[in-house]
Amino acid sequence: MRYINLNGKLVEEQFAAVPYDNRAFRYSYGLFETILVRDDSIQLARYHWERLFAGAKALNINITKLLTVKQLEEEVLRTVKKNSLEKLCRVRLQLYAGRGGILDEQEPPAEYIIECFPLEQHIIELNEHGLTIGIAKSIYKSNDSLANHKTTNALVYAMAAQHAKTNKWNDALVLNQHGNIIESTIANIFWIENDIIHTPPLSEGCIAGVMRRYILEKVSVVEKALTEQILLNADAVFLTNAIRKIKWVENIADKTYSKKGIQSLYSQLFS
Repeated sequence: MRYINLNGKLVEEQFAAVPYDNRAFRYSYGLFETILVRDDSIQLARYHWERLFAGAKALNINITKLLTVKQLEEEVLRTVKKNSLEKLCRVRLQLYAGRGGILDEQEPPAEYIIECFPLEQHIIELNEHGLTIGIAKSIYKSNDSLANHKTTNALVYAMAAQHAKTNKWNDALVLNQHGNIIESTIANIFWIENDIIHTPPLSEGCIAGVMRRYILEKVSVVEKALTEQILLNADAVFLTNAIRKIKWVENIADKTYSKKGIQSLYSQLFS
């Protein structure tokens, strides 16, 4: 039986529900973190909490003094344990801006939902067979002040994912309003050219991914805008997120990419 954590209360899945007037549903007014838990430990915990609380501040979400990092960590691990998934699982923590209207005089206190899902070991390992991905060319994400935050407003990604499913791609790349490639529907993008690792800067509008941050702190990476032509000239391409770590891309359009440099990078970061 699966259990969901609603504001600190563990509820059986079939009875779990949120209020009809929650502001995540009404206005996409919230944030979420997708967290890897392994051997009863939250991976990259500091990165997740720093991003979540920075996002809450930016969105003016009312975090009460009782809702602390310590409490959220305890609730995540309690939920994982209740579902008997301590060995390996994916956690989705959604923090939303309470209930009511957006013009209400008082900002309601934030509320949260914690879900966890089983993971197979191969999901967190470097893929043997490369991904095939494409570009969702009719959908654009604005690189505004909210673009780097992992908000619950995911319509751009949902529609890009429809492109991926229609074209039988493993994922789709998302463009900003200038037509530059910034990320995929679920991951940040990196490319290697002449043995130099590159990734788009946050100013281009991509999510401030925790795995992206981890990689930038561990190895030398050049940040620059990514056009389709630059991507087609790259030697290797890979996607990153907190759950899948690094996934190498083999095909985009008619271009086939090498795995060169990605295996050694993976070993350097995760061995």
